[in-house]
Amino acid sequence: MAQRYASALFELALESGTIDAVEADLTRFTALLAESEDLTRLVKSPVFAAEDQARAMSAVLDKAGISGLVGNFVKVAANNRRLFAVPGMIVAFRAMVARHRGEVTAEVTSAEPLSDAQTASLKDALKAQLGKDVTLATSVDPALLGGLVVKVGSRMVDTSLRSKLNSLKIAMKEVG
Repeated sequence: MAQRYASALFELALESGTIDAVEADLTRFTALLAESEDLTRLVKSPVFAAEDQARAMSAVLDKAGISGLVGNFVKVAANNRRLFAVPGMIVAFRAMVARHRGEVTAEVTSAEPLSDAQTASLKDALKAQLGKDVTLATSVDPALLGGLVVKVGSRMVDTSLRSKLNSLKIAMKEVG
């Protein structure tokens, strides 16, 4: 379902030449979700009626200055009781945009937010390794303790401190 909605949004953005604007609005919407637990609850909870979700989302989008394709997209999702799937739709849309641009998306999880310098360095290293431009989808998981987990397609590199400690724990059990 997320793929279908994202595909429809991508086709509309491509036809109207507004891929960059749509991507920017989706980034703003994602930031709103990250900043507000109440908004996340509204999006994910099946308790709210479709009309209530649509009305609330309309107000949030207007206040955030998100209109056009993305505004209509989120409102349609709310009216169709698919608001809970919007984050997945955004991920699918970004993957389509990356393919369209000839980019590869790398999912990067770190123990702490990456600095701009670290992000640039990681992008450069991945571009040198893959031979393509790389878009990073970053997330933070303090349970990693340190290091990174990088996923590109079906490949994963886990340099997290948590994994290293687990490996050490297993090795110590085998010795004992």
